[in-house]
Amino acid sequence: MAELSPTRVVITVLGKNRPGILAAITRVLGETNVDIRDITQSVIEDIFTMTMLADTSSCSLDFTELSQELAAAGEKIGVSVQVQREDVFNFMYRL
Repeated sequence: MAELSPTRVVITVLGKNRPGILAAITRVLGETNVDIRDITQSVIEDIFTMTMLADTSSCSLDFTELSQELAAAGEKIGVSVQVQREDVFNFMYRL
């Protein structure tokens, strides 16, 4: 297992599938200098899900501002976007 970093976040996106979801979310990340380290997405029937692991060490926004920007981008296109710090995510989902 990789070492945890205080600057890594887990971004989850959920909603009805439509064109442009990936573009809208990655646009925010690109504009704020967030590095996507890993990404997975799937569409089941008409439900879109995406999970990203991203490094925010060079991000131009703080965690709260980034979360708000991503949530706003998601709201514009009708999806839910959640951002959690990697350490918090792993703590919440440990066995």
